[in-house]
Amino acid sequence: MRIISGSFKGKKISQPKDNKTRPLKDLVKESIFNIISHSNKFTISLNKSNILDLFSGVGSFGIECLSRGAKKVVFVENYSEALVILKKNLNSLKSVKNYEILEKDAYSIDRLSIINDKFDLIFLDPPFKDRNSSNLLINISEKKLLNKNGLVILHIHINENELHLQNFEIVEEKNYGMSKIIFLSNLN
Repeated sequence: MRIISGSFKGKKISQPKDNKTRPLKDLVKESIFNIISHSNKFTISLNKSNILDLFSGVGSFGIECLSRGAKKVVFVENYSEALVILKKNLNSLKSVKNYEILEKDAYSIDRLSIINDKFDLIFLDPPFKDRNSSNLLINISEKKLLNKNGLVILHIHINENELHLQNFEIVEEKNYGMSKIIFLSNLN
């Protein structure tokens, strides 16, 4: 894995040695960032945005955002093996300090209440075996974590179809192998 663009372009990102963490593949990550940069379906600029990276794993997505000029990235991860690598990857950036790591379980309904920020972009990358994405979206909506013109990007298994999107609208959807990427805008 590597950083695709920005001030840290080409830098390698350490990966876990176990198979409990599923890092975002470079091809999928590059496609996501191309869509963010070039789509006329939404208006978001990574430059100077606040980003929430739920289930951040080793930090591939959030670090890419930092490299591209994000104002702040909040990483949420609770798996100890991934946390060690996430911290190592962030420490390797040396001069970057505009991030926060929350060692919390993103699925716990009360966990997101500790986040006081509003975000321009929220990236949800839950484990494929967990089929609870709708609950996360409800929590994000109830806690009003997304700015009015913000964007939620959901990375789920291609076979996960039972999403309840009462407060969100699907703007774009792409499939890559076993991955489904859904871009959602806020209806509120």
